[in-house]
Amino acid sequence: MTWSRWQVPPFITSVFFVLGVLTLYWVSYNWLASLAQKHHLKISDEEINTWYGIIYMFVFAFGIQTLVIGQSDSWEFMNFQLIAVIFVAYFLNIHLPYWLFFPILILYMTFNGSLGYWQSWGHAVTLMTFFVVLNVIRVKFHNHRLAPVMYLLVGIPFGGLLWLWMKLKFNFTWMTLGQEWIYLIIFEILLYVYVSMLTHDVELKSRLAKFASHDALTKVENFAAYTDAMEYLFEEHESSRRPLAMMMFDIDHFKQINDTYGHSAGDAVLKEVADTVQTVLAANDATVKLYRTGGEEFNILFPGYDLTETKQIVNQIFVAVNHLAVHSAKTVINVTISVGVSGATGDDQSPIDFYNRVDHNLYHSKRNGRMQVTVA
Repeated sequence: MTWSRWQVPPFITSVFFVLGVLTLYWVSYNWLASLAQKHHLKISDEEINTWYGIIYMFVFAFGIQTLVIGQSDSWEFMNFQLIAVIFVAYFLNIHLPYWLFFPILILYMTFNGSLGYWQSWGHAVTLMTFFVVLNVIRVKFHNHRLAPVMYLLVGIPFGGLLWLWMKLKFNFTWMTLGQEWIYLIIFEILLYVYVSMLTHDVELKSRLAKFASHDALTKVENFAAYTDAMEYLFEEHESSRRPLAMMMFDIDHFKQINDTYGHSAGDAVLKEVADTVQTVLAANDATVKLYRTGGEEFNILFPGYDLTETKQIVNQIFVAVNHLAVHSAKTVINVTISVGVSGATGDDQSPIDFYNRVDHNLYHSKRNGRMQVTVA
């Protein structure tokens, strides 16, 4: 109807169809990733990308095939399926275990009735090789200036070979093969431009989001991120009685460090302290997060920990930071910290009540000589 009524060539409608399918993927993937983050699910964006990408393109390829299965012109939608393969292998950079290729291809060839054709087996082996090579060049040339060149150097010949297998099976004309190959090349170029634009936009948004939730100097999460995490974890503590503990510390005599050695020295101290604490946390439990909540003040949230369980990590941090010697402008600055620790209780009516108790413990340490830990 499109061509006869609107005089729009089928190739143009194909372009918009493919781009629409890919756009739907990005929109739905971002929705799933946001949903996982909102509910603090223990699944990474990479895992969502891998499994949702495979399922989405699997359904797309099989769905397209159902329209032409058993027909003499069932090759007509192959470019759509090849674009799906390129999108998954190169742009989503999904790595499938090699052993998984065979059952997938057997399932697909059984579905479209091509198990008995030697040309289909040649096409299948070529397709598997194409997928693997796309993975390899994606890793080796990612963000390299030659990336688009390598992409086309792989995509163009493999596309031609895959269409050659189809010609051998269906015996259409060489002109048809050339036309479909050219269409595929155009699709590949448009796909690269389109996804590059989307990726640039996503990366920009990701950088802005990270800037909004991370401290620019120390690179740890900031007060806004702490507030969001605290609200969620405190609500979880109230609803399920899951333990929650907090460590608050600040750097002793930090104003004196700035006044004596300059703000650049103070910045160096802050970064060294944050890096040291992050190292201790990474060695113990990645779910425990560090936040810079003030000038020289930091908070650490321990979801699922009671006071006894925090003791080991708190002590490790305390010892590690108090042995820091920061070198700045031919000066060695010995760092010490004062610490307050507490756990959420049933008497806490809000996160502020919990925060204030930890804050009170911190100031108890500061008022009583500094370089000590107060737990209550």
